Amino acid sequence: MSDIGKILAPFKKPCPACGRIHDPGEVRAEIGSGVMDQLPEMIGSLGRKPFVLADPRTFEAAGKRALSILKDAGIPWSLFIYKGETLAPDERSMGAAVMHFDYSCDCILAVGSGTVNDLAKLLSRISGRPFMLLGTAPSMDGFASSSSSMIRDGLKISLESIYPSIILCDTDILKKAPLPMLQAGMGDMIAKYTSICEWRISNLVTGEYYCPVIADLIRNCVRQCTDHAEGLKRRDPEAVEAVTKGLILAGLAMTMAGCSRPASGMEHYFSHIWDMRAQEFGTPMGLHGIQCGTAELICARVYDRILQVKPDREKALASVKSFRYDHWKIDLRAFLGKSADQLVLLEEKEGKYDPASHSRRLEKILDSWDRICGIIREEVPSPDKIREILKKTGAPASFEELGHTSEEVRTAFYMTADIRDKYIGSRLLWDLGILYEIGQELFPDERPVAYFTDPWPID
Repeated sequence: MSDIGKILAPFKKPCPACGRIHDPGEVRAEIGSGVMDQLPEMIGSLGRKPFVLADPRTFEAAGKRALSILKDAGIPWSLFIYKGETLAPDERSMGAAVMHFDYSCDCILAVGSGTVNDLAKLLSRISGRPFMLLGTAPSMDGFASSSSSMIRDGLKISLESIYPSIILCDTDILKKAPLPMLQAGMGDMIAKYTSICEWRISNLVTGEYYCPVIADLIRNCVRQCTDHAEGLKRRDPEAVEAVTKGLILAGLAMTMAGCSRPASGMEHYFSHIWDMRAQEFGTPMGLHGIQCGTAELICARVYDRILQVKPDREKALASVKSFRYDHWKIDLRAFLGKSADQLVLLEEKEGKYDPASHSRRLEKILDSWDRICGIIREEVPSPDKIREILKKTGAPASFEELGHTSEEVRTAFYMTADIRDKYIGSRLLWDLGILYEIGQELFPDERPVAYFTDPWPID
């Protein structure tokens, strides 16, 4: 049994904290030097002929060698390699995978860690074939999650899919990945500070399900990753393995919890917004994990400021009373383009701006404020600590390095409240009636605003 298998074994029994059974199912994960030699045996456990899916970069990194190993073992395959330098997780890419799929294949071998993996998950579900992931970089936590991060109608969404039956991560390959991909893996892991914090706060304010056992699993993973931050920059195999292991377990934790809460919060929504704006307006966009890591620094600043807040019931109620829903829709569309339409539909379903719903949440917040502040202190490190981790890996430690202005970050901060039906820090501040003033305070910018009107409330 692999190390990950041993960690997951206790989760096959009822959880002592929440009573649920968190069994993620049968998944085999092998991480280490030289494990790629196990490829024929692993493919053989799934089928006789794999459909190999890769992009040009992942094929060069590991695909060529994988096919050589399969050939030597006498295993036939069918191959599809995406064209072009950039692969987007959208309808076009998914359609290409479906149209090129060879139905004589009885399993799928995905070569790649990010978008190729997300596409293979959906292809596995559509085709009914099991699949194996051959990782090429420890860059994101979607290795083993049962959802795919996709762009549909211009909006970044999570689609239910299927996680790989086998995950093979050879550190001899992973350590050679471009440094930004290694940094992205660490960025995606430190993002868990915010995700666990917001999961606990949502449990208090909205009654959302929360499991402390799964949260502890994530905390341990983050601790092991950050302990190896300096080694990651040196491409130390032990550091690469620690981050890869953490990313795989984070994906499994989402499956075990039945939601993305253990691994995704406000910091991920900054990344989603920057992706959507890049699609619509051609603005800067980086690797998901890089964006999440830098956004975690932003979130740490936000939560540090929240600790200084003294809730005011009357101010919160007055803010909601003066909120202009139509104005909100105009500004959302100006900043995000056509993808804003999906967010408007989400709000119509969710009703988070409904005064009655707000009033109920506000009372919970006021009654639980000391506990909320205690959670923040327990879960979210100081901005200086986050900055130190980022600098150890050489990753960007400011939004300017990503190509964003203070005003763009402020607007993105406001709109993180609208990306998903999930209670996060920006929604907490909106409920307190101070989202816009905190945004102005943390991200001041006196330059003219071309695409975003003055923040609400409006007289």
